[in-house]
Amino acid sequence: MCNDNVNHKISIVVPIYNEEEVIHSLCDRTVRSVMAISPDYEIIFVDDGSNDKSLDLLIELHEANPRLKVVSLSRNFGHQSAILAGLTIARGDYIGIMDGDLQDPPELFGTFVAKIEVGYDVVYAVRRTRKESFSKRTLYWFYYRIFYSLSETKIPLDSGDFCMMKRKVLDEILEIPEQSLYLRGIRSWVGFKQCSFHYDREPRTVGEAKYDLKQLFQLAYNGIYSFSSVPIRIMRWVGLITIVLCVIYGAKILTNYFFFRSAPQGFATIALGLFFLGGVQLFSLGILGEYIHRTYNESRRRPLFIIDRNYTDD
Repeated sequence: MCNDNVNHKISIVVPIYNEEEVIHSLCDRTVRSVMAISPDYEIIFVDDGSNDKSLDLLIELHEANPRLKVVSLSRNFGHQSAILAGLTIARGDYIGIMDGDLQDPPELFGTFVAKIEVGYDVVYAVRRTRKESFSKRTLYWFYYRIFYSLSETKIPLDSGDFCMMKRKVLDEILEIPEQSLYLRGIRSWVGFKQCSFHYDREPRTVGEAKYDLKQLFQLAYNGIYSFSSVPIRIMRWVGLITIVLCVIYGAKILTNYFFFRSAPQGFATIALGLFFLGGVQLFSLGILGEYIHRTYNESRRRPLFIIDRNYTDD
């Protein structure tokens, strides 16, 4: 899609982790797509501690085309931190984010820019279909709907990090110093005029998915605890329900004793009550502890990423 009237600089941020099989195809498709929008562009590849040849290939591409910039992190900091590292050095008027596995088609950036040109500040992609395994699709489906029902910030269902935004939106995002990163949530929280674009997510053509179930659960965990106070409210309701159940059971025991001369059940009753209350207390302490840990983590102010090498000279 050609946008001859776009005179803005375009920045595209692409996190990379062990994607040597797809690097050249990723670069070719992204460059063609962005050049069709504007001749003034930069594509920022952030190598997140890859242990294959991804970084070497990216450096070669940078030497052939200085508009392809490369940031090498000192270790693997994770997908969200890698994106943030790229966003901090992006200099474009319009800034896009996409994954490095080509499941997010870079050809859609032309459509995103067209929507921004008519007045939107953020255009984010919503996955209409996805080609992962049935179990992974099911987990995604349930997570997004559970999160939507729990979160005070209504993040659009089935949306990801694939998006395009104006500079003023990115500036606001970079002012938020959160340690537990959930960028799509922060993108929704800052507001501005946003719109969605539905697309069919492509399957991986080469390589393996770098997000395992543990990392997916961690991302979901960050999203729920960072944008919802429901977990800590659950403690209050569990405690209240426990009190009500105990009162009802106590009333039953007293009624049986005074009116039917039936003695309490003894040790089994006491043990059952103690185990139940102990479980409730541990559950509540676990939720409270998670919020305390996050408060402690925020107070440490450790950097979310460390740049080892930077290949960004024009």
